[in-house]
Amino acid sequence: MITDTRLTIETPEGTDLPLTPAGLGARGAAYVLDFLIYMGVLIGLSIVTSFFGSLGWAANVIGGFLIFWFYPVYFEVWQKGQTPGKKYMKLLVINEDGTPITFAASTLRNLLRVVDALPAFYCVAIVSSILSNKFQRLGDIAAQTLVVYADEEISLTQANDLGYRPVPAGLTTDEQRSFLDFTDRCKKLSVDRQNELASILQPMLGSNDPVKAIKQIANTMSMGSKKK
Repeated sequence: MITDTRLTIETPEGTDLPLTPAGLGARGAAYVLDFLIYMGVLIGLSIVTSFFGSLGWAANVIGGFLIFWFYPVYFEVWQKGQTPGKKYMKLLVINEDGTPITFAASTLRNLLRVVDALPAFYCVAIVSSILSNKFQRLGDIAAQTLVVYADEEISLTQANDLGYRPVPAGLTTDEQRSFLDFTDRCKKLSVDRQNELASILQPMLGSNDPVKAIKQIANTMSMGSKKK
């Protein structure tokens, strides 16, 4: 049985980007919702253009073509990778390297939807998704895109269990903000990258574990801001 899997992409900067590719069930539900919206818009367009005779018929054909091809492209590129159906199912389309999907990639993956739909009921897409460990249909493979679950909002720090540490005297506002930013970014950084960045501040911190020290100081600052 195919289930959703966990995928981690490490960027050149050393950031570990955890992703969960969406399986057939979630993607199918999102497609059905988008299809219903598409049909509703098409029916509305047909009713309006029916009052204009042959000119209206031509406008209906052109409008239907544009809606069919560019409905998903518009939302994927200009609405953060989410069509209404994907947004409802908490999915989004991204490039394989974790970056936001581009216009060219979105256009390619949606043009190939015709091939994925062959011979009927998206059989090619279903087979391709089952064979792919990233649940990619042919359009995704060609465009190098992924459909993944949208990340949930992450709180500023999840390191409260590490305790607290006094804030070094003389820290500027920008330096304090950098401690908080580092703690927040740690959720997406590999351990090696965390140690590499934190080691720069080791002389100031006076700790053999600068990563832990920074997180403890960030906890202190966070606690202080909540009391104000």
